[in-house]
Amino acid sequence: MTSRTDDVVEILLVEDNPGDVRLTKEALIQLSIETTTHVAIDGDEALQFLSRRNRSDTESLPDLVLLDLNLPRMGGLEVLEALADESLPARIPVVVLTSSDTTEDIVESYELAANAYLTKPTDPAEYTEMVEALAHFWFEQAALPPMSH
Repeated sequence: MTSRTDDVVEILLVEDNPGDVRLTKEALIQLSIETTTHVAIDGDEALQFLSRRNRSDTESLPDLVLLDLNLPRMGGLEVLEALADESLPARIPVVVLTSSDTTEDIVESYELAANAYLTKPTDPAEYTEMVEALAHFWFEQAALPPMSH
């Protein structure tokens, strides 16, 4: 079990719905760990962010990517495909967080190496609880590889 409570946890939230962005940020603020959330509103922006961070000597890659599937321009499944081809130095956990509950999306996400697939609850309180539980699991319970650069 690895605790990341000593450091600031960086999260890349790939989400185009302003309401879901707000709910996610509010849930993360409630955590006992300090987080910084970067938002990309489509897949292109997410890949540019990760590529820029990967090349940077001063900025690190995020500790977790929360990825919606239904995005403008480049969708979440295309992002997963591109991440499989990227030469990132450490495997970044990617959690699909989407409104889709279709079997095809679930299967394809896992085939493209998503670490988890969660369907967004419609109730804001349930959504907040899910994000808090997700962060607790990934940053306080799961053993993750060190983020070397």
